[in-house]
Amino acid sequence: MRDVDRAEELAQDALVIALSEWPRTGVPANPGAWLMTAAKRRAIDAIRRDKMRERKHADIAREADDAVEMDVTFAIDGDPGDELLGLIFTACHPILSADARAALTLRVVGGLTTDEIARAFLSSEVTIAQRIVRAKKTIGQAGLTFEVPRGAERAARLASVLEVIYLIFNEGYAATAGDDLVRPSLCLEAQRLGRILAGLMPEDAEVFGLLALMEIQASRLQARTGPDGALLTLTQQDRARWDQLLIRRGLDALAQAEALGGADGPYALQAALAACHARARKAADTDWSRIAALYDQLRRVMPSPVVDLNRAVAHSMAFGPEAGLRLVDEIADAAALRNYAPLPAARGDFLFRAGRLAEARTEFEAAARLTRNAREAAFLLARAGACN
Repeated sequence: MRDVDRAEELAQDALVIALSEWPRTGVPANPGAWLMTAAKRRAIDAIRRDKMRERKHADIAREADDAVEMDVTFAIDGDPGDELLGLIFTACHPILSADARAALTLRVVGGLTTDEIARAFLSSEVTIAQRIVRAKKTIGQAGLTFEVPRGAERAARLASVLEVIYLIFNEGYAATAGDDLVRPSLCLEAQRLGRILAGLMPEDAEVFGLLALMEIQASRLQARTGPDGALLTLTQQDRARWDQLLIRRGLDALAQAEALGGADGPYALQAALAACHARARKAADTDWSRIAALYDQLRRVMPSPVVDLNRAVAHSMAFGPEAGLRLVDEIADAAALRNYAPLPAARGDFLFRAGRLAEARTEFEAAARLTRNAREAAFLLARAGACN
């Protein structure tokens, strides 16, 4: 399909239909396939209406205007076996920059809002909106047909596809805004796509690294909130509520990534970090020295301000709050972290543990003002209130 805006409208129409029908008929066994079928039917109806209108215009004017039609079929040979995954591969076209591919795919296929995508990229809504508009225009002007790539072309798009899947998972694991801290349905969808990819590409270490990371992190979803929906930190969580099946799946996927020679890949390293927490039966058993060392390694492989911030947290736990403060002060002026709530939240925690309560309160209050998630804001204000 060449008209990206129209494709987005069709996807939204399918969701509206689902919201109307599913409460009466129940959620189907394969929601993704149901939504895809509904969208295709809407597309076919639209094509028929367009063609009818064209015929009438031809009868009146005896001259048909050229029309851009949508190709609603997908390649059969070499299909990934899942229509949503196929769409993600399709939208990650190399004609677009990596950032534009990810932003467009998250918006059109992943269904994330511009605000949620902006948070994922530590950018502004305006920047992301412009990026998506430019990506749509580029595809439209190039006259590209959305087809599922095969062979080497599919492999070339894999990195972008993995990034998109993990960004969808992250939005589910820590919702950008609203009253709910987590959106489990997004995590489940990302995990499902990761499992399909692992079956399609059994020799790719990074696919297994990403799958391991998502499975292990998802194991903690039910324990991340208390009975009242309040946020619980890793040290506060009841580890008996961690899903042991998901942990085993994650550890098996991590072992597979390492066996394929991918232990130093960015997703495998993040999975190894998650595994350190999963293997600790009690919070006090956590090997923070190993976690700090893994973050040192991850920083070399995947440098980013967020990795630096998480590294500061790990070092604070391994070597004391002052070590964390030294590292976080080094990145305090990073443009990408200027309005990033976790930065003052982390600094507040370091100051609290160092006994500098008045300073900690200021940081927690600043973090609460920056977050748009109600549960997270309540947690941060509670921490500020404890600084007495």
